[in-house]
Amino acid sequence: MSEDFERLATEELRERAVALARRRWDVGYLWRLVEHIPGAEAVAGRPEAGRTGATKLSVLFSQLVAEREGDQQLREALRPLYLDYLRRHSAP
Repeated sequence: MSEDFERLATEELRERAVALARRRWDVGYLWRLVEHIPGAEAVAGRPEAGRTGATKLSVLFSQLVAEREGDQQLREALRPLYLDYLRRHSAP
């Protein structure tokens, strides 16, 4: 029997969704949540908080990469992602 999730409070939905993603090691879903926070802040009427969140996320990413600084294989494995992003989003 399928549960009617629409009836649950937002906090309950958040707790369940995050717990399920953790159990499933669904990094993609957790990352999508993080990606949507700046936009959600703007929708909630706090655009400055969205910009601050994006800056903090950038710092966190830099710290994660810095911890792996000596891992040349990891950097090379991520190279296609860097190239793709720059090609799609850099001005000509």
